[in-house]
Amino acid sequence: MALHQIIDDTVRGLGYELVELERSAGGLLRVTIDFPWQPGQPPAEPVTVDDCERATRQLQYALEVEGVDYKRLEVSSPGIDRLLRHEQDFERFVGEVVDVTLKAPIGAEAAGGRVNANRKKFRGALQHAENGGWQIVWRDEPAPAKPGQRVSAKRLAEAPLNVMGFTLDELREARLAPVVDFKGRQRTPAQE
Repeated sequence: MALHQIIDDTVRGLGYELVELERSAGGLLRVTIDFPWQPGQPPAEPVTVDDCERATRQLQYALEVEGVDYKRLEVSSPGIDRLLRHEQDFERFVGEVVDVTLKAPIGAEAAGGRVNANRKKFRGALQHAENGGWQIVWRDEPAPAKPGQRVSAKRLAEAPLNVMGFTLDELREARLAPVVDFKGRQRTPAQE
């Protein structure tokens, strides 16, 4: 039985979803798990250390039974900067702030003069595009008048709204933006 199939079957049997499997030359098996998601469901709780420990124990047993040669096994959650790979990942995180890196620059005609034509990296709220693809929406923060000065909310709201459409084939990488609020679990404007 193939390694991917063994791990996928074991993880699914525990009620998780296999997000990523990486095997390094040094004998390391790195398994990333998450709770399964279906459209229309509320977001699942994040994977905990106890979940990773439970999966690790079951995977060690399954890999031993199947005779898989490895030196070390790491089981983890996708983290706050989760990689988005499949259409379902994009569906799941509509409205969230994402970091998008394109394979090629957007080009002068797509930039419309407001965005650098050589730009490949963007951060914005993920949305469905009208043509059936995907888009991100963002405002470029205006420069402060003096170094260290904060930009007022009114001035930020006056910044032009930028929209960039893309297909999954045009992406080099897309990740959830690691937005952390140390003052408590508050929803960001993109989540509302």
